[in-house]
Amino acid sequence: MRKFLSILLVAMLALALVACNSEKSSGSSGGKGKKDKLVFGYTSMTQNNPFFQALEKSIREKVEANGDKLITMNPAMDVELQINQIEDLISQNIDAIFLNPVDWEGIRPALVMLKEANIPIINYDTEVKDFDNVTAYVGSDNKNAGRVAGEDLVKRYPDGGKIAVLDSPTMNSINDRMAGFMEAIEGKGFDIVAQQDAKGDLETALGITEDILQAHPDIIAIMGGNDPTALGALAAAKAANKTAISIYGVDGSPDAKAAIKEGGPLVGTGAQSPISIGEQSVEVAYKILNKEKFEKRVPVETFLINKDNVDEYGVDGWQ
Repeated sequence: MRKFLSILLVAMLALALVACNSEKSSGSSGGKGKKDKLVFGYTSMTQNNPFFQALEKSIREKVEANGDKLITMNPAMDVELQINQIEDLISQNIDAIFLNPVDWEGIRPALVMLKEANIPIINYDTEVKDFDNVTAYVGSDNKNAGRVAGEDLVKRYPDGGKIAVLDSPTMNSINDRMAGFMEAIEGKGFDIVAQQDAKGDLETALGITEDILQAHPDIIAIMGGNDPTALGALAAAKAANKTAISIYGVDGSPDAKAAIKEGGPLVGTGAQSPISIGEQSVEVAYKILNKEKFEKRVPVETFLINKDNVDEYGVDGWQ
């Protein structure tokens, strides 16, 4: 009897061990390590901008096509809120984050938290100042996007003239665009009579442009740091009946392309592709998580859209 009980006990222990090993094995299956589903965080400076809406959609479609999850946050141009939202994403155990900063310098505390949590950072569209803290960057060639607008301006006004610039110093993407624009017009006879922070926002740009047109009614052109800025300037120019002025933006948004097509003050946009930025950001993210070779910087092509080629790209969506 004692021998029988001993054999029974050994058999029960063996079965328990097999069951335990089986459970561990099934828990790590699926080709993604310990988790059946990867979870990504997403934050942009604002989701109120159609550019970032298109970019987020591009990322979401590729992530969800892989059976994974994307958690989207909208700080609405508030860097402190963005930092708090990123802290919340960390608490949700995200595997990686797609990050576009409200403030390229002010975002640093969030970068430090993410690094301490060993969460890969795919910085996109606007490069952070503390670049060593990010894993990879995917973004448009912003300097070229501004340069092509400046080159077009020089062609239109070979004798130069008075112009206004609507920038946004906290957004490094716009800083790069303005650097390219300034290089293109340098020494070409242009006098910048007004340069103000439009915060990349349509309504802000509208109000600022109204004031600029009153103070400098003889300006010939306005350079906007993005398309919402350019569209705000366009609204102000139309209201003031300044139809001979030339306005430039950067993005290649459907609204900007529609305005270019109809003719009038908005004559060009340094176009980028939020769809391509989103898709390439996701490709880089999976390479990082799968421990594959990846590029630290991934540039995405930019080019000018004006009345000559706007039909090629259409006005109903993003390129």
